[in-house]
Amino acid sequence: MNHNSPLPPLSPRPLRHLSEGHRGVITAAQLRAHGVTAADTNEQCRPGGPWQQILPGVFLLHPGPPTSEERLHAVLMYAARQQTTSVPAQPGGEEPHRPVYTEAVITGLTALTLHGFSSAPPLTSLDTIDVLVPRLRRLRSTGCARIIRTAALPAPRQVTGVPVAPVPRALADAVAELADAGAVRRLLTEAVRGGHCEPSAVVRELNRAKLLSRPHVVDAVDSLLAEGRAIAEDGLYRMVREYGLPDPVWNVDLRLPGGPHLGGLDAYWPEQAVAVELDTRAPRHGHRQEDDALWSEYARKREHLERLGITVVHITPKKLREALEQQATVVRTALMASGDREPAAYVVVLPR
Repeated sequence: MNHNSPLPPLSPRPLRHLSEGHRGVITAAQLRAHGVTAADTNEQCRPGGPWQQILPGVFLLHPGPPTSEERLHAVLMYAARQQTTSVPAQPGGEEPHRPVYTEAVITGLTALTLHGFSSAPPLTSLDTIDVLVPRLRRLRSTGCARIIRTAALPAPRQVTGVPVAPVPRALADAVAELADAGAVRRLLTEAVRGGHCEPSAVVRELNRAKLLSRPHVVDAVDSLLAEGRAIAEDGLYRMVREYGLPDPVWNVDLRLPGGPHLGGLDAYWPEQAVAVELDTRAPRHGHRQEDDALWSEYARKREHLERLGITVVHITPKKLREALEQQATVVRTALMASGDREPAAYVVVLPR
């Protein structure tokens, strides 16, 4: 057979099955497994032909531009060390086989779009798709695939059948490529406001990626921490209001009469000597020593107040978001138990 003679008809059933299961994208290895030779593939991909090569070793089984979903799977097929096909949940079910990729995780702006970020661009406007692979893999960025090597792949989350990096890691990989301060601030703010992750997790990833030396990133982190703090305070107000707790005094400083400053508190019930402190620690530079020092400061303040007979309830923003009723019960229990304790030392309560 020469290049001018027509191709023998390909087996339509397996190829149709593959095009459905792989969203119109297939690898050279899968074509070979279905009896399609390299010469046959080249002929199908000739100019004006029915197929096209979208990435090295990855083919699109139709003419015209790929869909966003096809581009995603093409990048994963190119980057993954191995691709297997899962079995449908029920024999004979209509759901197509889903590909399972190893050692390849979508990250950056593409991952944030898949996580539902409105401040991330739509998939159709992204020229490249960032994909994480182990550091020792021999792959290069090409076409729509941008390879990012990492010492340790994050545990991916499956979003529409695609392995996607967790939000903090995807944010760090996106921010690494962004010079627009406004875009960085919008992404970080949405991460916290949308409940995708805690500020501290974002700061840790930005620090690991050595991005906290960039002034526009530091400014965005300041806004992020302020946003996280405001959301946590709103959650605390809502807890008191919705679960019928007595009104505390808000945002106060405590001092011993004529003595030293004892520290600031987010809420305080003077009659019961019960305090609530929000744990919004997120060290600017994420260093372990700074984290330990900040935690030691929290612990010292708490111990000092409790020696004076003041019960301190520590609440994290995550607990306020995910277990508000449980936290209200903890505070109510502390308030009710105050009558069984020795009276607390007299302290001066000042607005903070």
